Amino acid sequence: MGYLVASVHREGTARGVLSADSWNVQTLQDQRRKILFVTPELTDLVKVGGLGDVSSSLPRALNKQHDVRILMPGYREVMASPNPIRIVGQLEGHAGLPPCRLGCMELPDGLIVHVLICPDLYEREGYPYGDSQGRDWPDNHIRFARLGLAAAQIAAGQAGISWVPQLVHANDWPAGLAPAYMAWMKLDTPSVFTIHNLTYQGLCDAGCMPELGIPGEAFTPEGLEFYGRLSFMKAGIVYSSHVTTVSQTYAREITTAESGCGLDGILRYKADRGEMTGITNGIDQNWNPENDPNLLEGSRDLEGDGKRAHRRYIEERFGLDQEDGPLFVVVSRLVHQKGIDLTAEVAGDIVAAGGRIAVIGRGEAHLEATMSALPERFPGRVGVQIGFNELDARRMFAGSDFLLMPSRFEPCGLSQMYAQRYGSLPIARRTGGLADTIEDGVTGFLFDEGTAQSYLGAIHRAINAHEHPKLIQAMRHRAMAAPLYWQESVSPYDRLYQSLIKERASRALVTQIGRRT
Repeated sequence: MGYLVASVHREGTARGVLSADSWNVQTLQDQRRKILFVTPELTDLVKVGGLGDVSSSLPRALNKQHDVRILMPGYREVMASPNPIRIVGQLEGHAGLPPCRLGCMELPDGLIVHVLICPDLYEREGYPYGDSQGRDWPDNHIRFARLGLAAAQIAAGQAGISWVPQLVHANDWPAGLAPAYMAWMKLDTPSVFTIHNLTYQGLCDAGCMPELGIPGEAFTPEGLEFYGRLSFMKAGIVYSSHVTTVSQTYAREITTAESGCGLDGILRYKADRGEMTGITNGIDQNWNPENDPNLLEGSRDLEGDGKRAHRRYIEERFGLDQEDGPLFVVVSRLVHQKGIDLTAEVAGDIVAAGGRIAVIGRGEAHLEATMSALPERFPGRVGVQIGFNELDARRMFAGSDFLLMPSRFEPCGLSQMYAQRYGSLPIARRTGGLADTIEDGVTGFLFDEGTAQSYLGAIHRAINAHEHPKLIQAMRHRAMAAPLYWQESVSPYDRLYQSLIKERASRALVTQIGRRT
C-alpha cells in the first residue's frame, strides 16, 4: 500500500486536498457540503432492485442542502445513455486493479454522475452483477474493488478534478471497499456506509488480497476477514465513520444472531459506540397519483372511480374474471426472501374466499415456475406475468385492493409505500422496514410468523375489512397519506453529514494548533 499513501502525501495539496486552515474556513463559510455518493445502481441508468431507486431519489433530495455527486461504474447501459459523457479525469491503477478514466454526465435535472470508465470491467452484456443467465461475474471482486478505489482516489484529490468531497457515502457491498481504501490511504475524510441488504456480502477468497492491494494486517477478525474469506460488506462496516441501515427496526434486527448474517458482533460494537443509525427510506416524488403519466388518463382519483378503472385494466391484462371481489397483487422479485412460496401456498385459500391475484416479477427459476403454474390451477382467478415493466406495476398498485408482501426479512422495502400511496393496502410480515412503515389495521395488515398460517390470518382480516366499504375507504385514505417523500425524510442524513464533517474539521483544527504550539 506504499504507493497509495505516498501519492496522497505527494499530491494532496496540489490536487485539491485542503489544508486544515483552509478546510476549516470553508466549512464555516459554506454549509453546502460536497458529498460523493457511491453506488452500483441508479434507476435513471441501470436498476436491479430498490438500491437503484434510493440512489436516484436520495441524492436528489439531499441536493437542496448539499452538492451531491454520484459515482458509479460505466456499464454498457450507462455508456449508451443519451446523456453525453465528458472525460474529466484519469485514475491510476493499483496492484491488480486497472487504470480507468473518469467521466462526467449531467442528467436532465442537473444531477451530476461521475462514471468510472473501464470497458474491460463494465461494458458487458448482462446486468450489473452477472451475465444474462443470472450467474455472477467471476471477477466481481475486481470490478467493485475498482469502484471502491476510485471513490478513495477522488476523495484524495487524485482524479485530476477540482471537486473533492468532504464526505463519501458508500452503498452496500459493491461500494464496501471505499471506506477501507480511504483508511489504508490514511485519509481523514469521513465516510458513511449504508447497508441495504446484509444478506449479500460480496465474499471472495483471501488469496485475492494481493490482487486488490489489501494490506496483510487487514486480514483479521477485526478487519475484513470473514470465516477465512474477504467480505466487502464487513470492510464497509469496519472502516466507515458511521454505518446506516434503511430502517430503524432493521438496524436492531441485524445486531442479533438470528438476523446478523454472521456480522452481528461487529454491528453490535458499532451500535454500542453510537456509530450505527437506522434511517427509514422515503419514496420519490414521482409516486403521486395526481400527476403520474403511467396511470390511465382521467382515472387518477384512486379513492373512487380511478381505482375501478385500473382494476378493469388489471383484469384484462392478466385474464382475470371481472367482478368486485378483493383484488390482490404481487409486485416483487420472485425470490425466497420475498416469501413468494408462501403466497403460492395460500393462493387457493384466497381464491376460495372470493379473491383474485395478479403477479408481476422475475427471479429464481423454480419460483417463476411455481407462480406460472397458478393460472392453470385457478383460471380467471390468478394471472402471472414473468418479467417487469413500470407501467403495469404502477397500474397494479393503483387498481388493487391489497399488496401481498410476506417477506421473510425486509431491510426497508419500497413496494409497500408505493402501494399505500396508490391506495392499495399492504399485507406484510412484521419485520424490518415493513414494521416501521405499516400501521397494522390502519394503513395495512401485519402478521408475525413466517408461516402460511400466520400469513392467512392477516389475509382473512383484510378480506373482512373489504366487506365493510366505509372501513376500507378510511384505511385507503390513511394509507395514501402515510409514506414520506424523500425531501421530507432527509433530515437524519443531513444531521449525520453535518456532524461527521464538523467532527473532521475540529480534528483538523486541533492538529493544526498542536503543530503550531
